[in-house]
Amino acid sequence: MKRTLFHQSSMTEGPVLQGMLAFFLPIMLGTLLQQLYSAVDAVVLGQFVGKTALAAVGGSDIVLINLIVNFFVGLSSGASVVISQHAGAQEHEQVSKAVHTAVFLAVVVGTLTTLLGTTVAPLLLPALNTPEDTMQYSKDYLVWYFAGMIPSMIYNMGSGILRALGDSKRPLLFLVVCTIVNTILDLLFVAVFKLEVAGAAIATSLSQIICAWLVLHTLRRANGDYHLEFRKIQPDAWLLKRMLVIGLPAGISSMLYNITNVYVQKAINMLGTDTVAAWSVFWKLDGIFWPINNAIGIAVMTFAGQNYGARKKDRIFETMRVGFLLHFAMCALIGGGIFLTRDWTIHLFNSDPAVVEQGRVIIGYLAPCYILFSATEVLSSMMRGVGNAVKPTIITLFGACVLRLILLFTMTFPHLSNLTIALCYPITWTAASAMFLIYYKFGHWLPAYPQKRVEIG
Repeated sequence: MKRTLFHQSSMTEGPVLQGMLAFFLPIMLGTLLQQLYSAVDAVVLGQFVGKTALAAVGGSDIVLINLIVNFFVGLSSGASVVISQHAGAQEHEQVSKAVHTAVFLAVVVGTLTTLLGTTVAPLLLPALNTPEDTMQYSKDYLVWYFAGMIPSMIYNMGSGILRALGDSKRPLLFLVVCTIVNTILDLLFVAVFKLEVAGAAIATSLSQIICAWLVLHTLRRANGDYHLEFRKIQPDAWLLKRMLVIGLPAGISSMLYNITNVYVQKAINMLGTDTVAAWSVFWKLDGIFWPINNAIGIAVMTFAGQNYGARKKDRIFETMRVGFLLHFAMCALIGGGIFLTRDWTIHLFNSDPAVVEQGRVIIGYLAPCYILFSATEVLSSMMRGVGNAVKPTIITLFGACVLRLILLFTMTFPHLSNLTIALCYPITWTAASAMFLIYYKFGHWLPAYPQKRVEIG
């Protein structure tokens, strides 16, 4: 008897809160472990190389990495939506074809990301006013980091496939293994072999190869709908089009969001290396929240997608309510934790007095404000899960991108300071969330159920 989709009943049947918690918690822990990759790099470099290396990997580099990588990760997210919708509808053949199409897309996306990251990204560093004393470190880190993008994209896509089908535990186990490997290699390459920032990037890329192998091995050994056969890795035109229609707006939204961060980083760079290092510390701590935010979004999107495929509208709304509950709780826990522990955590990265003082101020401005983003994350994820990707992108474009650029050029650059840089975030988070609430209340955001493929030939 053919094996059907595992864990599917917990998404389309039973208590939503219980099912989402069981699904969300492994994703949350996994995304935190992914962030630990970057944090380990920063701690090792800050302690063994110095604040110049810390500023390099946490300043312009992280902006360029997010700009390029997040576009392609957003593009790939359409695969998870398509797979979850077919899973909810119990359309087994389409799930199988979608899995092979998704892996094909991951290889193509990984190749493009590698080419752009190793050739174009280093050329953009001068345009960001990257401090001269960090320039070579920044170039070295970018080239070696982007060299590992194909396995990184395969891992992210494979994990997305498993999560779309209800399995959020194995991607977590894979990351536990790879985080341990990354930490050991970081210390070996940086502290022992003295490879500085290149060693940290090489350690991360090698760890991603292990992650990719583990997820491919899991899909290869699986039975039934999600079994992967290398000879079948090719695009199904109908499914690929649907993945791109949903994923491309998400990728564009992410790219535009990160373009605004390029200008934010330019403003930070203009204040000097100490300020760059202080913001680098904040970005590492801030990076604890955003993976959890994204994990809630993945849970909401997957549950909404499966219940949309199963034609269970009431559970889509229950998914939204649980999503808000989880997001509010995480904002209070993470934002409060970052604020209350800032004196200890900043010293963990660097003990330079100027860096410590500016880091305390920056965290005080932003850590209490995460809750302002709640409606944007929960509502946009629910809308993407049911296949509505274009209008959420437009809202995000205006609320989080256009408005932020206006603030940067009318407030930040004319009155340059840590305060005017920081204010761009809570103002635009509030604007975007308000627009999503208005669209949810008065707009037609839930699409009509599509015909099945067999019905349209």
